[in-house]
Amino acid sequence: MKRWLKLRVFAALVAALFCAPIGVSSVGAQTLAEEAPEQFPSAPHREETFYFCSACHNFKLIAAQGMSRDKWSETMDWMTVKHSMPKIEPDEREKIIDYLAAAFPAGAQIQRGGWKNPFSN
Repeated sequence: MKRWLKLRVFAALVAALFCAPIGVSSVGAQTLAEEAPEQFPSAPHREETFYFCSACHNFKLIAAQGMSRDKWSETMDWMTVKHSMPKIEPDEREKIIDYLAAAFPAGAQIQRGGWKNPFSN
Protein backbone atom coordinates (compact mmCIF):
# COMPACT_ATOMS: atom_id res chain seq x y z
CA MET A 1 0.00 0.00 0.00
CA LYS A 2 2.79 2.44 0.81
CA ARG A 3 4.52 1.85 -2.52
CA TRP A 4 1.27 2.43 -4.42
CA LEU A 5 0.74 5.69 -2.55
CA LYS A 6 4.29 6.85 -3.30
CA LEU A 7 3.84 6.11 -6.99
CA ARG A 8 0.56 8.00 -7.04
CA VAL A 9 2.11 11.05 -5.35
CA PHE A 10 5.07 10.92 -7.75
CA ALA A 11 2.73 10.75 -10.77
CA ALA A 12 0.75 13.72 -9.46
CA LEU A 13 3.93 15.75 -9.01
CA VAL A 14 5.15 14.92 -12.51
CA ALA A 15 1.77 15.86 -13.96
CA ALA A 16 1.78 19.11 -12.00
CA LEU A 17 5.25 20.04 -13.25
CA PHE A 18 4.60 19.32 -16.91
CA CYS A 19 0.98 20.42 -17.15
CA ALA A 20 0.91 23.40 -14.82
CA PRO A 21 -1.32 26.12 -16.29
CA ILE A 22 0.72 28.77 -14.48
CA GLY A 23 3.74 28.08 -16.67
CA VAL A 24 1.69 28.10 -19.84
CA SER A 25 -0.18 31.29 -19.06
CA SER A 26 2.90 33.16 -17.91
CA VAL A 27 4.71 32.32 -21.15
CA GLY A 28 1.68 33.36 -23.20
CA ALA A 29 1.29 36.59 -21.24
CA GLN A 30 4.95 37.43 -21.69
CA THR A 31 4.74 36.87 -25.45
CA LEU A 32 1.65 39.05 -25.76
CA ALA A 33 3.21 41.80 -23.66
CA GLU A 34 6.24 41.91 -25.96
CA GLU A 35 4.21 42.29 -29.15
CA ALA A 36 1.98 45.06 -30.40
CA PRO A 37 0.36 45.65 -33.80
CA GLU A 38 2.52 48.74 -34.31
CA GLN A 39 5.64 46.57 -34.44
CA PHE A 40 4.52 45.06 -37.74
CA PRO A 41 4.12 46.52 -41.25
CA SER A 42 1.45 49.14 -41.58
CA ALA A 43 -1.37 48.17 -43.93
CA PRO A 44 -5.16 48.05 -43.75
CA HIS A 45 -6.54 45.52 -41.24
CA ARG A 46 -3.27 45.17 -39.29
CA GLU A 47 -4.97 45.36 -35.90
CA GLU A 48 -7.74 42.87 -36.71
CA THR A 49 -5.20 40.43 -38.11
CA PHE A 50 -2.82 40.86 -35.18
CA TYR A 51 -5.46 40.22 -32.53
CA PHE A 52 -7.09 37.33 -34.38
CA CYS A 53 -3.82 35.50 -34.98
CA SER A 54 -2.14 36.26 -31.66
CA ALA A 55 -5.03 34.63 -29.82
CA CYS A 56 -3.33 31.30 -30.63
CA HIS A 57 0.33 32.07 -31.31
CA ASN A 58 2.74 34.96 -31.32
CA PHE A 59 2.70 37.25 -34.31
CA LYS A 60 6.45 36.94 -34.87
CA LEU A 61 5.70 33.47 -36.21
CA ILE A 62 3.61 35.07 -38.94
CA ALA A 63 6.13 37.82 -39.60
CA ALA A 64 8.76 35.15 -40.26
CA GLN A 65 6.66 33.73 -43.10
CA GLY A 66 6.27 34.99 -46.62
CA MET A 67 3.52 33.51 -48.73
CA SER A 68 1.33 34.23 -51.68
CA ARG A 69 -2.30 35.15 -51.14
CA ASP A 70 -3.34 31.60 -52.11
CA LYS A 71 -0.83 30.07 -49.70
CA TRP A 72 -2.05 32.29 -46.84
CA SER A 73 -5.59 31.11 -47.59
CA GLU A 74 -4.48 27.46 -47.68
CA THR A 75 -2.68 27.94 -44.37
CA MET A 76 -5.84 29.32 -42.77
CA ASP A 77 -7.79 26.31 -44.08
CA TRP A 78 -5.14 23.98 -42.66
CA MET A 79 -5.25 25.69 -39.24
CA THR A 80 -9.04 25.40 -39.21
CA VAL A 81 -8.91 21.66 -39.91
CA LYS A 82 -5.78 20.60 -38.01
CA HIS A 83 -5.72 23.06 -35.12
CA SER A 84 -9.41 23.88 -34.63
CA MET A 85 -8.98 27.53 -35.58
CA PRO A 86 -12.43 29.11 -35.41
CA LYS A 87 -14.04 29.65 -38.77
CA ILE A 88 -14.51 33.31 -39.53
CA GLU A 89 -16.93 35.16 -41.71
CA PRO A 90 -15.80 35.41 -45.36
CA ASP A 91 -15.45 39.21 -45.28
CA GLU A 92 -13.31 39.09 -42.11
CA ARG A 93 -11.21 36.30 -43.61
CA GLU A 94 -10.60 38.43 -46.71
CA LYS A 95 -9.44 41.33 -44.56
CA ILE A 96 -6.95 39.10 -42.76
CA ILE A 97 -5.67 37.60 -46.00
CA ASP A 98 -5.43 41.11 -47.52
CA TYR A 99 -3.17 42.19 -44.67
CA LEU A 100 -1.04 39.04 -44.68
CA ALA A 101 -0.52 39.15 -48.45
CA ALA A 102 0.41 42.85 -48.34
CA ALA A 103 2.59 42.76 -45.22
CA PHE A 104 4.22 39.34 -45.63
CA PRO A 105 4.27 38.46 -49.36
CA ALA A 106 6.04 35.47 -50.87
CA GLY A 107 9.80 35.72 -50.48
CA ALA A 108 9.59 38.42 -47.80
CA GLN A 109 11.13 36.23 -45.09
CA ILE A 110 14.39 36.20 -47.07
CA GLN A 111 14.42 39.99 -47.43
CA ARG A 112 13.82 40.48 -43.69
CA GLY A 113 16.57 38.04 -42.85
CA GLY A 114 14.30 35.87 -40.75
CA TRP A 115 15.29 32.52 -39.32
CA LYS A 116 17.70 30.62 -41.52
CA ASN A 117 17.96 26.85 -41.43
CA PRO A 118 21.60 26.10 -40.56
CA PHE A 119 21.45 22.86 -42.59
CA SER A 120 20.26 24.46 -45.83
CA ASN A 121 23.74 25.53 -46.97
